[in-house]
Amino acid sequence: MERSLMKGNEALAEAAIRAGCKCYFGYPITPQNEIGAYMSNTLPKLGGVFVQAESEIGAINMIYGCAATGTRCMTSSSSPGMSLKTEGISYLVGADLPCVIVNIQRGGPGLGSIQPSQADYWQTTRALGHGDMRMPVFAPYSVQEMVDMTSKAFDIAEEFRTPVMVLADGLLGQMMEPVSFPDSGTTGSSSPTWATDGHDNKRKKNIVNSLFLEPIELENVIKERFDRYEKIKEKHCEAAYENTEDADIIIAAYGSTARITQTAAEMARAEGIKVGTFRPITVYPFPEKQLQAACKNAKKVLVVEMSMGQMVDDVKLALDCKIPVEFYGRSGGFVPGPQEVLEKIRGMM
Repeated sequence: MERSLMKGNEALAEAAIRAGCKCYFGYPITPQNEIGAYMSNTLPKLGGVFVQAESEIGAINMIYGCAATGTRCMTSSSSPGMSLKTEGISYLVGADLPCVIVNIQRGGPGLGSIQPSQADYWQTTRALGHGDMRMPVFAPYSVQEMVDMTSKAFDIAEEFRTPVMVLADGLLGQMMEPVSFPDSGTTGSSSPTWATDGHDNKRKKNIVNSLFLEPIELENVIKERFDRYEKIKEKHCEAAYENTEDADIIIAAYGSTARITQTAAEMARAEGIKVGTFRPITVYPFPEKQLQAACKNAKKVLVVEMSMGQMVDDVKLALDCKIPVEFYGRSGGFVPGPQEVLEKIRGMM
């Protein structure tokens, strides 16, 4: 496959187009603006639709209407914009509508900064909308993974009729790396059986709805949806780990921070400190079993994040407090350096 040097945001947009994305609705916000710019330039030339909505709220509701027709569609934003989208995301989940949602995280709360952050983890994995709901969330750590996970996100969204999120940050969105794109891939069903795409009196009409006034009806719908979440856990719960078999300390980190912790682990090994690394590829579903396997011989776990500590809760829960878990994080837009992490590792010995 031919390799190209591309910025993360632009590579993600190209991957979405190649995965069959026909419509994009969004609103500008740094540091993800290149996604919308790339879509505005490319999609109309291919017969697709680009709309810069009047707001993030408008964009997510346009996604609702487009997804209801069975068309592969995507929206993207950054942290404050995602907060505005949460009601619409809950409606998408409630109506079982597939789409891809991209969050290129920035510092917060409030307007915060335009620097990289990972402080949307709780929002993304716990409360990305009201009601009993979850959604699969991929956390790439390279530009190539932004490509691969975007393609996979469209397939999973369609297979399980759910929104799927790609959760990156400003560092990944703005950096440039060589990437390759698959020669061919799944581009979606031409006419899903549930879609509201017209029937010409040849079938019963389809209705997309998230309102269920009878409690038993709503409960049954929610239970069926959570059964699908369990199937997603079985099929699409992913993690990567290295040098964990003999490690005394396991560093757990996701996204771009995992790149930094890999360097810190190599530096620690050079000093004779046995350190391994664990990286969730899906942060929902969280790879609990993989983490338990990676930590079976470890004495301590260190969680590193670009936040005041959020994924650290999932690590503690997965390990059932059987291994001491410590945390190191930077906030405000600071990216932790390998030397900082190494100093923390030295202190844990």
